[in-house]
Amino acid sequence: MAVPKRKTSKSKRNKRRTHQKVDPPNLSTCPECGEARLPHHVCPSCGSYKGRTVVETEE
Repeated sequence: MAVPKRKTSKSKRNKRRTHQKVDPPNLSTCPECGEARLPHHVCPSCGSYKGRTVVETEE
């Protein structure tokens, strides 16, 4: 059975884990109301998508 010959150092371990981080979502502004929203999604505040109202919201 294969066993490591030496202990993996903290820097070597951390270099391997650099790509496991979680990135924040990319947000864009809604052209109708100016609120932040996810791209290619309906705006949660005004309910518009691609210039037209898709979901009725209570204001």
